[in-house]
Amino acid sequence: MPLSSGFATPEYQAVRVLFESFLEDDPQYSAQVAVYCSGTKVVDLSGGPRLAKGSITGAYSCSKGVAAFVIALLVQDGLLDLDRTVAHYWPEFAAHGKEEITVRQALSHRAGLLGVEGGLALSEFTTADAARKLAATPPLWRPGATFGYHALTIGIIMEELCRRVSGTPLQELYDSRIRVPFGVDFFLGLPGDQESRYRDVLYAVEPGQPWLDPRGLEGLNGNAAVSTVMELPNHRIIRELGMSSAGGVGSAEGLARVYAAATTGVDGGPAFLAPETARIMSEEQVWGLDRTSGVDNAFAVVFMKPHPSRNFGSHRAFGHEGASAALGFADPAYDLAFGYIPGTQEEGRTPGRAHRLAQAARQAAASSARQCRPALTRE
Repeated sequence: MPLSSGFATPEYQAVRVLFESFLEDDPQYSAQVAVYCSGTKVVDLSGGPRLAKGSITGAYSCSKGVAAFVIALLVQDGLLDLDRTVAHYWPEFAAHGKEEITVRQALSHRAGLLGVEGGLALSEFTTADAARKLAATPPLWRPGATFGYHALTIGIIMEELCRRVSGTPLQELYDSRIRVPFGVDFFLGLPGDQESRYRDVLYAVEPGQPWLDPRGLEGLNGNAAVSTVMELPNHRIIRELGMSSAGGVGSAEGLARVYAAATTGVDGGPAFLAPETARIMSEEQVWGLDRTSGVDNAFAVVFMKPHPSRNFGSHRAFGHEGASAALGFADPAYDLAFGYIPGTQEEGRTPGRAHRLAQAARQAAASSARQCRPALTRE
């Protein structure tokens, strides 16, 4: 008897077998995984006691990747130039020597703006007031000299740039141009009528955890009025406002679908990003030792890139993981789009379950008679 619900096409049964091995090994394990190939859904599985089909939950920083597609549309529309300074669009941002920081630098974690002194209330993150406070903050390093993951503030930067160049909140543009027209089951701002579908993320709180200095790099990076960022999506205010750095809520199918809609199109329709826009947004900007976390990292414009410690796709893949080990990405080398969301926090670095499922999907695509067309033959 299958341990999971949903389906995997015959060519992708290896993904189902692997997913069900995780379910068999741990009776408390709950997760969803979905894969699109050339715009067609080939895997949509749910399993475990907490995440049935139709359930949604928090995906943490996977939200950044979803929000980045709004930024990509602004670039594609000619409203936002990655090589202009942030201050060109947002003059107040120039304070304290930040006048030369480019949009490209700010959106690849090089601005040195990890947080604001005193932190921010949960209700502030999506507001112009948060942007005002961030603009008035001096950088922690010479901008562009190094990079460090801006866990929450990159969302403030994305949202304020969107307001400045379009006059519309990022969450509204996401709904009107991506979520609704492409039927994406992933929300930046969860409507009240969807609340009954939400399942809290379970997370481990280790006893005796060392004190986190709120004025240290890690403390600034978790610059919210919570004891741990793992709490964030379990607060209704975060789900409702849809903070683009960590407040996204949805299903793995929705996460995979947004990447498919952007890069291959879905249901026979065209992709909403031109290939050149996708190339510009997914071009690697930085790689090496992350100044904030002290581990290796690689970023494109907002999106994460694969590297030895996070080997989720080919060299052309781009996406974003979340603090729970959720993962969403597109891999143009295989015309794949992938989404994985667990119900309980997991270890997110290789060899995590998400990366193993992603590898199984790539292997299936490479060997399938219905093989996703390698993008290198199309360009």
